[in-house]
Amino acid sequence: MTTKKATAKKSVSKKTASKKTAAKKAPAKKAAKKGSGRKYSPSASQNVETEMHEMKKGTLKSGRSGKKVTNPKQAIAIGLSEARRAGKKVPPPPKKG
Repeated sequence: MTTKKATAKKSVSKKTASKKTAAKKAPAKKAAKKGSGRKYSPSASQNVETEMHEMKKGTLKSGRSGKKVTNPKQAIAIGLSEARRAGKKVPPPPKKG
C-alpha cells in the first residue's frame, strides 16, 4: 500500500511543478504598432469634398479638354491634385510603372 501512495504523491507534485514553470514565464508582449497619424490633412479632405460636390452638380470639368467629370475616382484625384498644389499634407501620387 505504501507504494501506491508514493506514486500518487509523485503525480501530484509533477502537476504543481508544471504550473509553477508556466507562472514563471513572462507574458508575451505584442509589438507596439507605431501610430502613423493622418495621411491627409483635414483641409485636403475639404478640397476633395468640394470637388465631389461639383461633380454631383455637373459643373466639374477636367483638364485642358474641359470635358465633364462623371467618375467619382476622377473627382477625388482632382481634389488631391489641387491640395498638393496648395501645399497641403497629401501623400505623393502613385508612380506609373
